[in-house]
Amino acid sequence: MSFDIDTYQRISAKLEVDDIDFSAFETSPLAPDVLRCLRYMHDVENHTVCYLRDILVTRAHRDPEVTSFLTFWNYEEYWHGEAIAKVLAAHHEDAGSGRIAALRQRLPKRDAWRPLTFQLASAITPHLTAVHMTWGAVNEWTTQAGYARLAKLADHPVLSELLRRIMKQEGRHIDFYASQAKSRLTDSRAAQRLTRWALRRFWAPVGSGVMPDEEVHFLSTYLFGGEEGLSVADRIDRRVDRLPGLQGLDLMRGAVATAA
Repeated sequence: MSFDIDTYQRISAKLEVDDIDFSAFETSPLAPDVLRCLRYMHDVENHTVCYLRDILVTRAHRDPEVTSFLTFWNYEEYWHGEAIAKVLAAHHEDAGSGRIAALRQRLPKRDAWRPLTFQLASAITPHLTAVHMTWGAVNEWTTQAGYARLAKLADHPVLSELLRRIMKQEGRHIDFYASQAKSRLTDSRAAQRLTRWALRRFWAPVGSGVMPDEEVHFLSTYLFGGEEGLSVADRIDRRVDRLPGLQGLDLMRGAVATAA
């Protein structure tokens, strides 16, 4: 699978929401559990720029294709957060910059050391970019699947249309990360070993370390628990299995079991 960065640059855009009727949520509000998921997704989408910070202090910043993608990825993710903020605002929920500022104030103090940790790791090994690209693929697979599950569980036509548009852009993010991961893992056993160790040792659902543990556990079980949710989780694990050297990690199964 290849990824055409020039095509992505041409089609990358702010999420189109001008024709979305957010006032529909006033007369047909979402269920509390759905809103709880959306608060989580709002906060994580708006934290993307902090993930970007962690990548750019590593050797990844030397690759112009990677940095070009990351520029547009961050831009699109920002507007995903803004779109979800409009849904929350329609329910008279706190959203936007005020909510994000409060979230960042609550981050543990060790978060300030993350850039230095990644910078040092990148100086030690040339394969940290493989870890980042694979990590990104796993996170984008779970994010897109999470939006699809939420749309189905909520069964609200306006929310479903909004999430469909977000998922379409997330699909292009998946294409890039998965292509990069496969390429960087294919010819390097060292990259495979490091990536496998990092995922097994440190990977957790998107938002872990940013959101409170009880919210991570709720989202994991609400979206990926039960027969249908576990089926989606297994599908993500099979995608990870197809990456070179990463068979049998069962990341999503493990995350759901931990949350349960």
